[in-house]
Amino acid sequence: MIDQTTKALILRVYPMLGELPADALDELLAAATYMKVPARALMFDENQPCMGFPLLLSGTARVIKTAPSGRELHLYYVEPGEACILTSSCLLGQSLYQARCLAQEELELAVLPPATFRALFSQLEPFREHVLSRFSERLSDLLQLVSAVTFQKLDQRLAAALAAKPSPIHTTHQALADELGSLREIVSRLLKSFVDQGWVRLGRERIEVVDAAALRRLANL
Repeated sequence: MIDQTTKALILRVYPMLGELPADALDELLAAATYMKVPARALMFDENQPCMGFPLLLSGTARVIKTAPSGRELHLYYVEPGEACILTSSCLLGQSLYQARCLAQEELELAVLPPATFRALFSQLEPFREHVLSRFSERLSDLLQLVSAVTFQKLDQRLAAALAAKPSPIHTTHQALADELGSLREIVSRLLKSFVDQGWVRLGRERIEVVDAAALRRLANL
């Protein structure tokens, strides 16, 4: 049940929905399901059917590809107000998920049934443009990821990831390894070499970038 407070939040985070006629908006919200998902919960997994389109209102979700060995490759994050392109693709193509999604922190969302999403996509141009623009942005990001994984060494990718984040970086070696699709031990070893060269300083779940220019040179940015 979507109450008035949640309705106001949905319209603030997804303002294009405010362009719907009042009766159409009420019908859409009546079909939606409000949910809270705990941190680290599995949102969807590979080879599962898509059960609805999430309007993410708070929190961050992480989409990853997992190998049979258990190693993970980070694909992208989904933030409030964004569209998950994998979910959009599955709903529009009526296909199964080809990756999994985890809640980074507690999530607040409203889930639209597949038929409601398809009707909204076809009838509301601003919403359609919003979804398609995310496809374009994510495709560019994923092509860069493919290029990095194929042509860059791990130390270059780690340097690029550190240089791109505001310092200090509050993260763990395991989180960085997951983001890069590597092993924690390898990332820790590379971070130690960066420390030895005076590029970063390490703390508890904290990395301070000391020489961002050196990291960018290594990453060829």
